[in-house]
Amino acid sequence: MAQSGQAATPAPSCSSEPPRSGLTAAEALQSRKILRRRKIIAFSFVVPLMLFVLIAFVAPIGTMLYRSVYNPTVAQLIPATLDALSGWDESSDKRPGDAVLNQFTLELRQLALDRDSGKLAGEINRGLPGSSSLIKSTARTLKKIDPEQLASEGASRLLTLKPEWQEIEIWQVIKKAGPAYTDRYYLTALDLERNPAGEIEPRDTSIYIQLSLKSLKIAIYITLLTALIGFPLSYYLATASSKTANTLMVLVLLPFWTSLLVRTTAWIALLQTNGVINSFLQSIQLISEPIEMLYTEFATIIAMTHILLPFMILPLYSVMKGIDPSYMRAALSLGARPLPAFARIYLPMTLPGLSAGALLVFIISIGYYITPALVGGTAGQMISNIIAFHMQSSNNWELAAALGSLLLALITLLYWIYDRLVGISNIKLG
Repeated sequence: MAQSGQAATPAPSCSSEPPRSGLTAAEALQSRKILRRRKIIAFSFVVPLMLFVLIAFVAPIGTMLYRSVYNPTVAQLIPATLDALSGWDESSDKRPGDAVLNQFTLELRQLALDRDSGKLAGEINRGLPGSSSLIKSTARTLKKIDPEQLASEGASRLLTLKPEWQEIEIWQVIKKAGPAYTDRYYLTALDLERNPAGEIEPRDTSIYIQLSLKSLKIAIYITLLTALIGFPLSYYLATASSKTANTLMVLVLLPFWTSLLVRTTAWIALLQTNGVINSFLQSIQLISEPIEMLYTEFATIIAMTHILLPFMILPLYSVMKGIDPSYMRAALSLGARPLPAFARIYLPMTLPGLSAGALLVFIISIGYYITPALVGGTAGQMISNIIAFHMQSSNNWELAAALGSLLLALITLLYWIYDRLVGISNIKLG
């Protein structure tokens, strides 16, 4: 029995009370509406930027990656011939059977009537140079023949008109070009190919790998030269008086106000055989004959170093301007020599600007193609010039997309390495 003086313990309540936030339900709802409205407004300001990035960057890069593995031209032009060729062993020493040739003559005749035989000729000519004229001339002849005769006598008519169709190599190329999705453009960009057995092997001629290595070498030279020239100039700008620094900064930015073609043309006038530099060197009798400087690798490096130098100076100057000069004065007052103090104190603090400028110059230089094309000639061309050639002249967009994708992958890899190294250096400096 409970004692009369002892209060009874209240039973625990099953209902949970709402948290006491100091706001009523109506006020909380109004607060959420205001917060949602602010998020919508903030997102509306970001939408134009997202659309720009999507249209100007994501879509072109995605299209390039897609085009590098997708080419349905041959599959759309001669689908029945490719179906008939699927049963032919391309590693054998015998040409496809008469049924395949009959079907091919029918489709080639229709392509001639539709004026599409040139598309097929262009695609096959990439794998077998010289086959374009064979396909076009055969198509013009087959256009005059009755299709019922080609259905039964197409093989004999084809071999009689052009005995070159007896060769196995052209049929191997046609079969390889048939799949809409293929890796042959990436293999070509890496100087590789598949043999009739389907095994990957090196191509007879190595073009793109050597050109890519040459482009990397030129980009590294340009980066080193801009760093050697830009570092002392940036240091002088950061430590000079405001009036002197402003005047010199105008001279640094002056190339941005001049057309790229004008600057490149100026270098052509300077470096050509009878140009300003050769004429000056001959006038002071330093050389007896003109030096071949134009249309060389040297011309590409010099011209691009001049064009890209501001991209190295500006990041370095912005970092050096923020370094307190009292650090160097303190080190010198404590007995340190100027060069060791500069190397151990000042130089590490400039590494963010130096690395940013080096990365910027390297990425821009490896993708340049206007200046190398104008002043470099054949000897000073880079991989970007070959990409532009396939895009504009040879119309081999798939190979150009494969080369561009590999270049993008290389730059992404180098940027990842740069990011890792900068992160490690920042940890050590910290």
